[in-house]
Amino acid sequence: MVAILGYSRQQIFAAVQGMYTAVADSPASPFHFPVGGSACRLLGYPPERIADLPEQIVESFAGVGYPFRADAIRPGDRVLDVGAGAGNDSLIASRLVGPEGHVIALDLTHAMTRKLKATIDERGIDNISVIQASAERLPLADASVDSITSNGALNLVPDKRRAVAEMFRVLRPAGRLQLADVVIRRPVSVDCHEDPRLWVECVVGATVKEDLLALFHDAGFEDIRILRTLDYFAHSPSAQTREIAASFGAHSIELGMRRGQAVPSPIQRWSRRLDPRRWLAAIHRRGLAGVAALVMALLTCYGTLAVVAGLPLLGLGLRLSEGTWASAIALFVLLTLAAIAAGIRRHRAPGPTLIGMIATGILFYTLFVDYYALVELAGFLLLTAATGWDLYRRRRQEARVLGMGAH
Repeated sequence: MVAILGYSRQQIFAAVQGMYTAVADSPASPFHFPVGGSACRLLGYPPERIADLPEQIVESFAGVGYPFRADAIRPGDRVLDVGAGAGNDSLIASRLVGPEGHVIALDLTHAMTRKLKATIDERGIDNISVIQASAERLPLADASVDSITSNGALNLVPDKRRAVAEMFRVLRPAGRLQLADVVIRRPVSVDCHEDPRLWVECVVGATVKEDLLALFHDAGFEDIRILRTLDYFAHSPSAQTREIAASFGAHSIELGMRRGQAVPSPIQRWSRRLDPRRWLAAIHRRGLAGVAALVMALLTCYGTLAVVAGLPLLGLGLRLSEGTWASAIALFVLLTLAAIAAGIRRHRAPGPTLIGMIATGILFYTLFVDYYALVELAGFLLLTAATGWDLYRRRRQEARVLGMGAH
């Protein structure tokens, strides 16, 4: 149910439309995610909200949370439902806005919009209009809606940053947004673009929670609140989906927020994106902490040596404390070893850690006991091999969990 980076736009749209056409037309079929009235109940929809909804609408419900917990919709509002599906949430919203309000139900899948349109025509509901379109290009004027609701849609959008910017554009200033969506605790690192089944059947490529919050913050949304987190995939009928979700920490969250008065300036947006804390967190989540620490150890050792050797050519001098220098190198070597050792939790292979320990011992000997340049180089080569082996085992384990063999 989540986006895969690397797919072509056509592959993504075809995969999404194929899956949700099946949910619309054959809701009793087995799916890897909860569907229908039972899904509504396990996600926390109050019984009175869904009691008198049309059965043909409820049976095709495929949301991931209960976005109405944010209480973003008011009587008389003009509401946009992004990824409305068969219209479960659109019908609830239509009651909340009352006869003076209006709901625009937008979805990518023709089968879903067709099903909702047939229902509202049959029931004579005149405060809902249905549009088939992509969240990346909302066919609405600027500042034309009072509130937005969305349930399990953003994770299916290829260009999430653009979709969030579009939501900001069509909301009026101080307009409200409520959203439930899938997030993960660590990103997928293996290349999945050649296996389209993973697009709609597995937890691959979803946005890390902190990155999703940053997308909304960067776009200009304010007062962003996490209202609830839910182990949504624990209810999946598919054992493979449950395993994948557990491996990447996939779960759903419910958010509430409001639109700021203006789009942040380019300087503000880029200063946020270039925040070193974001980059450090991304390196850690992608399992690249060992690589980063190794690079710092090499730079501290050989980079400093190059600077000290080169400065006299410019008529400059540098007094360097060998003890401090050695201690700095040792610190980064230890951080590299710690990152390698942490990989055992993922791939259960002790080999990289054992090689890393040998390399660390060699480097500590050359740093603090008796220095030999070739021995030091051998220690760094061993540490590099251990880091690379650990990274390979991490990626191989991800591929196994995703059912991709040893790719």
